[in-house]
Amino acid sequence: MQIESPVFGSIDVPDDKLISFPAGLPGFEDCKLFALLHPDAAQPRVFYLQSVEDPGIAFSIASPDQFGLHYEFSLSDDELAMIGLDSADKAAVMVILRRDNPDDANSPVRAVLTAPLVINLESRKGIQKPIANIGCDITLRSND
Repeated sequence: MQIESPVFGSIDVPDDKLISFPAGLPGFEDCKLFALLHPDAAQPRVFYLQSVEDPGIAFSIASPDQFGLHYEFSLSDDELAMIGLDSADKAAVMVILRRDNPDDANSPVRAVLTAPLVINLESRKGIQKPIANIGCDITLRSND
């Protein structure tokens, strides 16, 4: 599928890089199909979730593992059915990254920890799971 991306320009995205969010994302309910993109790197640390319907909508996402976070939360039966998930090992959990000031490249980057994305790696369907109370273990890593 040919899509337009403000980061990558006009690109052809294979079907296995498309992720459907049947309910959309909160605030972006009309955007249901996204391309999962990343810069050329052997082990990319940041991915881009680019809306197929609206080229102006793109999110930077990353694994919470990069921040030393380990999530434990449950999905409802309806949420599991929506993305066709029957086993936790088929799921990827990602967090959306944002800058305090999107126009300033030096502005701090923050992870949205209270609403992780849960993506079924087999069906390529996902949801955003709002979490009222975060119960996660935080491990701080040194740069040594």
